[in-house]
Amino acid sequence: MYLKYLRYVLRHKWYVFIECCKLGIPWLGIIHDWSKFLPSEFIPYARHFYGGKHDIQRDATGYYKPVDTGDPAFDWGWFLHAKRNRHHWQWWVLPTGDPTEDKVLRMPLRYMKEMLADWRGAGKALGTPDTQAWYLKHNWSMRLTAETRIWLMGQLGIVNSLAETILAADADFRARHT
Repeated sequence: MYLKYLRYVLRHKWYVFIECCKLGIPWLGIIHDWSKFLPSEFIPYARHFYGGKHDIQRDATGYYKPVDTGDPAFDWGWFLHAKRNRHHWQWWVLPTGDPTEDKVLRMPLRYMKEMLADWRGAGKALGTPDTQAWYLKHNWSMRLTAETRIWLMGQLGIVNSLAETILAADADFRARHT
């Protein structure tokens, strides 16, 4: 179980490194996801994905729901991972006590690039490399600034009209909740 998970992590890190090099951030590709080697993440991740006790439901894009999995050890490991690694959008959400009023902080470009490299690397490592399809299916659940969404859509080749639609919806949401 642990060796299988280690092989996956190393494969994922390799693909992320290649994508980071393409995006001009090779150092972030080298240090990407080092926290996954810490026992607080490595052990619960390995047991969750390769221990055989949990039925991991992935959709056609390779996505799985990483929270409220019914596996408290994995949920804690995921929480630690997201808060240790700035390439996860969850790192940039500042809770206010009211989810409708949480503040989404600006993500610097280097972490936007690493996030995109992470998505592409995960897709390649899992055999589901269509990052655009994955993003279009799951972006609604991500708390991102308009700037980050526009940059991602540009990198993923998503048409400008969609960007305008999302910006309008974002502005409407902010107007209703401000």
